[in-house]
Amino acid sequence: MTIADSYARPLRDLRISVTDRCNFRCTYCMPKEVFGREFAFLPHAQLLTFEEIERLAGIFVAHGVEKIRLTGGEPLLRRQIELLVEKLARIPGVLDLTLTTNGSLLAKKARALKAAGLQRVSVSLDSLDDRVFRAMNDVDFPVARVLEGIDAARAAGLTPVKVNVVVKRGVNDGTVVEMARHFRGSGCILRFIEYMDVGSTNGWRMEDVVPAAEIVRAIGAEFPLAPIEKSYRGEVANRYRYQDGLGEIGIIASVTQPFCRDCTRARLSSDGMLYTCLFASRGHDFRTPLRSGSSDADIAEQLRAVWRVRDDRYSEIRTGESARLPKVEMSRIGG
Repeated sequence: MTIADSYARPLRDLRISVTDRCNFRCTYCMPKEVFGREFAFLPHAQLLTFEEIERLAGIFVAHGVEKIRLTGGEPLLRRQIELLVEKLARIPGVLDLTLTTNGSLLAKKARALKAAGLQRVSVSLDSLDDRVFRAMNDVDFPVARVLEGIDAARAAGLTPVKVNVVVKRGVNDGTVVEMARHFRGSGCILRFIEYMDVGSTNGWRMEDVVPAAEIVRAIGAEFPLAPIEKSYRGEVANRYRYQDGLGEIGIIASVTQPFCRDCTRARLSSDGMLYTCLFASRGHDFRTPLRSGSSDADIAEQLRAVWRVRDDRYSEIRTGESARLPKVEMSRIGG
């Protein structure tokens, strides 16, 4: 059964956060001044178990979900994450099973993830300049170890590896072309992401956003680009190929070129709250019915009720005032 929201957008993609914890403190996501040593993360008992995640995922797939992505926090911090991958890979109808990671533990986990049934990974790497990257992750983590994780993922067959770069004015925008030069012809797909006002703690300002058009111009001046048609409804990246055939890049322009009208994504937090938008201010509780004896049919009806009235289009109507409103933090629901 396929369900659609109030703008006729089907439910196709489910992003599942498996933990709200992360070993990085990226300034645009989990700034230290908020997520410091005294910050109260969710206790383990409040996290969905792997069996609960599997059950919910099955219900979502029965309602049209074809793509599942595991996120965090940092998902590889969740113990035995490969066991969850194995459970999700067995669900009939899952066409794409992927994971987004900061890469810090990927070298150790890549082969086990592939063996469990994971198909691809996306790795966050905001700069190849070690000084810039260490400052952005704010835990002094070196670029070299993320690159080791990317190499391990490629060797394990978790391909094509996508490398995600959040671009912030005056921080790492000067290293964009270097990123393109390094990964061009590698088989990895770079995706540059406009700095977004996710959550309420990252101090977002419009003047910190480097528009997608500027990023394309900078790379295109060095390596000529040509646009590629989107391959499916709901694909968020605008894609460009290198005219010499050495790969492609993607640009996710949620701020300057909103794609709300084709958004097919739902997000499930690690404590079982369903969010229908990356910029949502509230979620819908699915953990309580899971743990109070509700049947699959009952939970499916709750899902239909939530999705059919969905009318989110935050990026299309963003204002300076709305950007300052409280919203769920990215660390709770992934990117």
